[in-house]
Amino acid sequence: MKPEKLVELAKEAMTHAYVPYSGYQVGAALLCADGTVYQGCNIENASYSPTVCAERTAFFKAVYDGRRDFTAIAVCGGKGGRITGPFPPCGVCRQVMREFCREDFLIYMVNAQSYEVHTLAELLPYSFSAGEHMT
Repeated sequence: MKPEKLVELAKEAMTHAYVPYSGYQVGAALLCADGTVYQGCNIENASYSPTVCAERTAFFKAVYDGRRDFTAIAVCGGKGGRITGPFPPCGVCRQVMREFCREDFLIYMVNAQSYEVHTLAELLPYSFSAGEHMT
């Protein structure tokens, strides 16, 4: 799948966000190795800590369906439905990504007119995942 299509799916997912508190809608589109895409949006909660990010929504939907092989994710967000700059995944989302992805997993951070692409290793240096041991 071309990155532009993944970006469009992230933009569409953004429209499903539940954001009565911040007003910031975030959408994500997670690409599986077989070409399947899982979309996610952020879902806020008045108690704040139960809020879940778009990236984790997409991952958890995919994992529930038995998926474990991921190649890329596109993430976009902004207030009032407008994309207001690149939205890098938060630290918790980066660690969830690392649980299921290799360091070469691609992250497309969408801004108003284009996108930036980074590897998970660039955004989460010195990481480790299941089965790896710190020495």
